[in-house]
Amino acid sequence: MVARHLFFFNGPVQNQEFTFAEKPGKAVGIRIAAALNQLLGHSPVPHLWNTVTLSGDLRHRHTTTWPRRPRADVEADAIAAKYAPGTWPPGGIVTDADRPVADLAREMIAEALSAGTLTISRERVRVCAGCGHMTGTADHACRACGNAATRAHVAEHLVAERDPARPVVAGEDIHAFRRRAPLQLRNAAGNAPARLILSRTRAYGIDLEAVGLPGLVLDPRAGLHVAVLAAARRLQADVAVMTTTANAALNVAAHGQPFRTHHGLRLRYVLHGHVPYSAASVLSQVYERHQADAATQTTFETWFLPLYALKEKNGVRAEQLPALFKHFSRARRARPPHPDPQLIDNLHRSITEGDADWVMRQSVLAHAMTSTDIPQPDDEVELTGAPTP
Repeated sequence: MVARHLFFFNGPVQNQEFTFAEKPGKAVGIRIAAALNQLLGHSPVPHLWNTVTLSGDLRHRHTTTWPRRPRADVEADAIAAKYAPGTWPPGGIVTDADRPVADLAREMIAEALSAGTLTISRERVRVCAGCGHMTGTADHACRACGNAATRAHVAEHLVAERDPARPVVAGEDIHAFRRRAPLQLRNAAGNAPARLILSRTRAYGIDLEAVGLPGLVLDPRAGLHVAVLAAARRLQADVAVMTTTANAALNVAAHGQPFRTHHGLRLRYVLHGHVPYSAASVLSQVYERHQADAATQTTFETWFLPLYALKEKNGVRAEQLPALFKHFSRARRARPPHPDPQLIDNLHRSITEGDADWVMRQSVLAHAMTSTDIPQPDDEVELTGAPTP
């Protein structure tokens, strides 16, 4: 049975200066979400983007173009430039500053303030003496402009008091078989302060004036969680699974803790490793040896390797690529004319339970390819030897 109300979304990609052609690794989470949603029979979901950044504030502030263009337009143009012609996502895009995201965030904050799980209180923070950005509660150099001088500033802020008995990341927050959070993630996330300030002095983001904090915006680490929930709510999902690396989850989990559930909708993390797209010479040798056509290469890099990264959460190694390509090619050649319904039901169950081992079971992988829109390969040389990824 297809899980109609569980959808996968990429952890919002930071809108910095790059293109997907230059850095395809930035798209791994997007590709994982797309492949899993397709296997579950879902329509394409939007790509999610993190646009509330310090670097974006400074770029916009120092622009020499006048009159200065609206920040939202600048961010939208920068996102559009990431995609090659003809590759605009069919599900569209959602950013962490979009109106539906901001509306949901303020709704969640108002409810949390009423329930007492969030508070507004006067806090002593540090702000950069150079660019004016809030640097936190400790005296350290500004991460935006590098200025070492900060000054104290007392003002009202949005605050979360974390229950020390409740882990920042628990099993219920992880989309994995048996719902067990990795020990490294549990331990590191547990070091987060019990008292977190969730408002920031940014020039762009989710404005908190409606909840009594004019001039402040929601911390983007919280905002990106709301972006996932907003996209999921539009699709009437019950569970929104956000693809992320363990390091990225560590950076955002504590600030996102108050924003993982809302009116029956739950956000979970699914962890994945990096894909060695930089190992171009290894990939080239593999393709040349097996006379792989362009469609085969594209499917291997954009579909199979991201899915395998769900299993290899510590990262796929370049030396694994030849054996992985053999496994992938054999499964592709073994594609049946029609997928077995029982086997596909089992595949759906594996995906919804967070079990990624299926990607290394050749018959399951072959049926998965048949059930999705994977192009047929041209003739390739016969592959020999057992896969040893």
